[in-house]
Amino acid sequence: QVQLVESGGGLVQPGGSLGLSCVASGRIFSINAMGWYRQAPGKQRELVAAVISGGTTNYADSVKGRFTISRDNAKNTVYLQMNSLKPEDTAVYYCNAVVRNTYGDYYGMEYWGKGTLVTVSS
Repeated sequence: QVQLVESGGGLVQPGGSLGLSCVASGRIFSINAMGWYRQAPGKQRELVAAVISGGTTNYADSVKGRFTISRDNAKNTVYLQMNSLKPEDTAVYYCNAVVRNTYGDYYGMEYWGKGTLVTVSS
């Protein structure tokens, strides 16, 4: 019912910056929350950052002060600006959204993108 498409991944040197975008499309009445997760090689998937209705944001301790999450509600898009990147930021980054499909839905449904690879290396 809902598709999430990420873009912006790639190779960047340590200390550099990279911006990710995720566009949600499909059966959408409203989006309660959007966020980014990542999974590094040999590790479990972890929350990177999220933003909910009202603008409240949440960040993993490891990225606070370096990453910024934002939403464009009119475009059903979430962004992740990543600055001062470190090799340990290397991971597949996944977009996540909690979506109300119709006006009558009380709960939102969770959807995932397929991921975009971010590699931080010299």
